[in-house]
Amino acid sequence: MVKEIHTENAPDAIGPYSQAIQAGDFLYISGQIGIDPDNGNIVEGIEKQTKRVMENLQAILTKANANFTHVVKFTIYLASMDDFAKVNEIYGGYLEKPYPARATVEVSRLPKDVLVEIDAVVYTR
Repeated sequence: MVKEIHTENAPDAIGPYSQAIQAGDFLYISGQIGIDPDNGNIVEGIEKQTKRVMENLQAILTKANANFTHVVKFTIYLASMDDFAKVNEIYGGYLEKPYPARATVEVSRLPKDVLVEIDAVVYTR
């Protein structure tokens, strides 16, 4: 069974996709960027964007009755690998051991020219 997960506490999708899809015991969260859901604006700077991304992910997890301990895999997309240490520090502050699997890649461009985007795969059982 496939079910859409949507919360007003995270930004609405900016294209033909869902914030998240529950498929059996797995939740697939679409890439989140640093958009403040209260006003639709992108927050400025890598630190604020990373924090906002993690808060958006957390809001979707909460709506799905899950939390960061349920995440099994993150993918982090960076506009510049020079921001890796800053993103890693903020991201790590939301997690506890055992840490989920992760890939981090530098990409040529992200939606709305943000500096970071993160998606997640979550095991909800």
